[in-house]
Amino acid sequence: MKMTFRWYGLNDCISLQTIRQIPGMTGVVTAVYDTPVGSVWSEDSIAALKKACDENGLEMEVIESVPVHEDIKLGRCRRDEYIENYCENIRRLSKAGVKCICYNFMPVFDWLRTNLHTLAEDGSNSLSYNHEEIMKLDPKHLSLPGWDESYTAEELNGLLESYAGMTHDQLFDNLVYFLKRIIPVCNDVKMNMAIHPDDPPWDVFGLPRIISTAEDYERLFAAVPDNANGITFCTGSLGAGRDNDLLQMAYDYAKRGKIHFAHIRNIQYSNELDFREVGHKTDCGSLDIYGIVKALVEGGFDGYVRPDHGRNIWGENAKPGYGLYDRALGACYLNGLFEAIEKGRK
Repeated sequence: MKMTFRWYGLNDCISLQTIRQIPGMTGVVTAVYDTPVGSVWSEDSIAALKKACDENGLEMEVIESVPVHEDIKLGRCRRDEYIENYCENIRRLSKAGVKCICYNFMPVFDWLRTNLHTLAEDGSNSLSYNHEEIMKLDPKHLSLPGWDESYTAEELNGLLESYAGMTHDQLFDNLVYFLKRIIPVCNDVKMNMAIHPDDPPWDVFGLPRIISTAEDYERLFAAVPDNANGITFCTGSLGAGRDNDLLQMAYDYAKRGKIHFAHIRNIQYSNELDFREVGHKTDCGSLDIYGIVKALVEGGFDGYVRPDHGRNIWGENAKPGYGLYDRALGACYLNGLFEAIEKGRK
């Protein structure tokens, strides 16, 4: 197992010098942010990230993410052009030492929350989701935390209209089309693809979600049966689906070598759909983080891990979910779990 930390590049307010001081941290998970979705990343931009990581003694073996252009998800006529660009990005990243790419195939939104600063009793704040609030929104006049600056109203309405009538099967077929063209390139350069589950794991605004359950994973693995076709095991996203057995999934997919990357975080259920994000420790929320880590270890997991969304604590006013302090605490907690469970087995 390698412990990593999400880093938003050279403009991130959290420096690599700070990240390297977190005990047990081996590397960062990053991306190129100066290039439009669907375009080829410049070798200079990739090299600049790599150089900064090397100078701070941190590996850059995971990229999160190389975004998938909406034309690929929609199956439009330009998808082959964008897929070829994606393949070139895989080749260029491999040359820089990257071994795993985390990506998603969620239409329009790759995550949804209704509040980015939900206040807890201890004074911390974190992201939360309230389904009733989502259902009250007019899809043609959306205002969503974290997305208001990503799309203009016209762009968002146009995208939603493009997906009108798209079925789960159609979106899944477009994912398979994409994977069957990039996986041979991955095999050539020894790159693993780790698809991130839907967040939250149910349809919203009529947009189909297709990577939300164990059944979805089995369908994906059957359609593209290749070792490079794996998953990002995100406990928070999968955990929002109350029917998902995270311990069984963690063990089974680790045993089969399908978990290339793990995002580990905890959430607290409010009811059957609502949740808020909490500290990583098991007793902070509704997920058995100890049990999940134990299942990963017993399944033989040896991929990359990162502490996922953290709270804003100790007066920090950071990018929601991506402050320093709580994620650093989460990394230390997770490192402790892995060490204790691994040594206990020996």
